[in-house]
Amino acid sequence: MQKLYVLFLLVFINISVAFAAQTKVKALRIYSNDTRTRLIFDVSQTLEHKIFQLNKPHRLVIDFSNAVLNKKLTPSLKKHALLKRIRAAARNKKDLRVVIELHDRVIPRSFTLKPNKKYGHRLVIDLPNTKQTYVKKHNKKTKSLKTGIPPYKPFIVAVDAGHGGKDPGAHGKHGTLEKKVVFQIAQKLTKLINKQPGMQAFMVRKGDYFISLRERMQIARKMNADLFVSIHADAVKDSKVTGASVFTLSRRGASSEAARWLAKQENAADLIGGITLDDKDDVLASVLLDLSQTASQDISQLVAKEVLKNFASIGRLHANNVQKAGFMVLKSPDIPSILVETAFISNPSEERRLKSKHYQYKMAKAIQKGILSYTQKHNIASNRVGHKTRIHKISRGETLLGIALKYGVTLDQLKQANTIARSNKIKIGQVLAIPLGS
Repeated sequence: MQKLYVLFLLVFINISVAFAAQTKVKALRIYSNDTRTRLIFDVSQTLEHKIFQLNKPHRLVIDFSNAVLNKKLTPSLKKHALLKRIRAAARNKKDLRVVIELHDRVIPRSFTLKPNKKYGHRLVIDLPNTKQTYVKKHNKKTKSLKTGIPPYKPFIVAVDAGHGGKDPGAHGKHGTLEKKVVFQIAQKLTKLINKQPGMQAFMVRKGDYFISLRERMQIARKMNADLFVSIHADAVKDSKVTGASVFTLSRRGASSEAARWLAKQENAADLIGGITLDDKDDVLASVLLDLSQTASQDISQLVAKEVLKNFASIGRLHANNVQKAGFMVLKSPDIPSILVETAFISNPSEERRLKSKHYQYKMAKAIQKGILSYTQKHNIASNRVGHKTRIHKISRGETLLGIALKYGVTLDQLKQANTIARSNKIKIGQVLAIPLGS
């Protein structure tokens, strides 16, 4: 009798332990941009999972081992470019299956994240955007090549008018406010860029309101910007000082920002040059971030030089060379950024010019010509126009890595642009799209 009681007790304990050890799937968060859709499942502990796809219709299936749904998954999928519907149900009494109906087939990538100050354990699933997803997301009737190559986003410029709202910036002797004149120049620059094929600009600040410096960086990242241009008007005590200048980020400023990104774990969910830091150890993450920052700073310097050249034709330069400083808005590690000081609002003569619509247009045109000159010299924006997109036809003996190195892009960028799976399988005669300027 005692043995039977002990056996019953052991069975009961095993059942209790097994039940207690079940992973709870607490919630699902969804984030999307031009390159991918990210699914983040908040879970109670580390877990085993399996992902596969089904066709007709397209479905992504995630099987969670020894897991239970804590509450119904109810993310908003209204008019989502890739996701149609999500449902979940228990499987084999102890497992959980989540089925996501899709508009198109995808190549999923998954990894787990350990708890940080803001979130607990997480399962992250990245779904790279396909041609169909991109077109639907942007509501574009894009003529793709006969080869079936996906369309490209334009070269996107984030135009940041400095200050705004409760922060008026500097002011001139006659009461001219920096926030007002730089906004007018930013508007003109945006219109000029948007007239250029293969390029697109948007205003970071669309009215007279305050935006923090870090928020400006985040807005640019959310819009998937390729370049960030911040516009300001300088001021000093000496009213005789004049001239325009262009700044990029100092190395010291870049180093301090890199340390901040790596120190704050929640930043690990951001993409750095197309490579996620989520599943990298601290040393590797630091190296990747440094490479990304170096590339961004190199591009920033090239753009700044072209803009400065064009300033020389419309007025006096305050500095003949590109300047370096630790301005906060220049610190995005993954977006090339420049800051333009259009003139000295503290100088009465330049204050009058800053108020002139003619001078504002000349200043905006000089910046636009500088950006355009950079993109033309490096064969970027012009190749983002559909019919001019550069392609590569695979010959015998070629590899994906070799092709990527030939065109100066990463292997991941080349694979994402052509929706190539992890196997790296390609065939002779296959046509690849080259993601120029990525």
